[in-house]
Amino acid sequence: MSSISESIERQLREAGSPEQAAILMRFFKTGPGEYGEGDRFLGVRVPQTRAIVKKYRKEAEIDDVRSLIDSEWHEVRLAGFLLLIEIYDRAVRKRDEAAQRFAVDFYLSVIGRGNNWDLVDLVAPKIFGRWLVNHPEDRVLLDQLADMEGRLWHQRVAIVATFGLIYAGEYADTLRIARKLLHHEHDLIHKAVGWMLREMGKRGGDREHIDFLEQYCTTMPRTMLRYAIEHLPEEQRQEYLRRK
Repeated sequence: MSSISESIERQLREAGSPEQAAILMRFFKTGPGEYGEGDRFLGVRVPQTRAIVKKYRKEAEIDDVRSLIDSEWHEVRLAGFLLLIEIYDRAVRKRDEAAQRFAVDFYLSVIGRGNNWDLVDLVAPKIFGRWLVNHPEDRVLLDQLADMEGRLWHQRVAIVATFGLIYAGEYADTLRIARKLLHHEHDLIHKAVGWMLREMGKRGGDREHIDFLEQYCTTMPRTMLRYAIEHLPEEQRQEYLRRK
């Protein structure tokens, strides 16, 4: 382990709280049979983790990320992924295409270490999603991830990464992946798809959003629908719920 990764883990351990860890273990469903089964927490809040990572954003390298995401502790893995965002941002500022590509490829190779929804949602749009805005030839990777049956976190990355494209005013990829995942069995995918549909509707894609709802509101999972219509006026929300 490098000196940077050692320093980050040491500070996270010092910031940890057993009481907070117990709360996080319940919140992130770490019990037997739950999606986060067996995950371990130090009890560090996300703002604290961000503050620790920020100290090393100018000097950290991929090896530091690799060491951190290999940890058994959730917050240490989160720190590793947040550090990867910093490395990617650094490459963007330097207009270093090769370094950006390396960071993206590395992220795609370690998605499995981001084995809870926060480790997907905080990272996928800011690395993979941003990359896809200027590299449409790689958007086929979204489909490949979405088609990985039994790989919950890879499939969540497929839809959540499209947030980067939504920000850029592009909605076709979100709609395509949403259709692929429309009948997924897990509510974490239902929530993610609904979330992206809602964000699309809020950020300029209102016509596409309504068209999708009109076509699928009676067949999509109810949780997905509820997430997708949260920003709509109450009367319109109730109309879609009645149809469902």
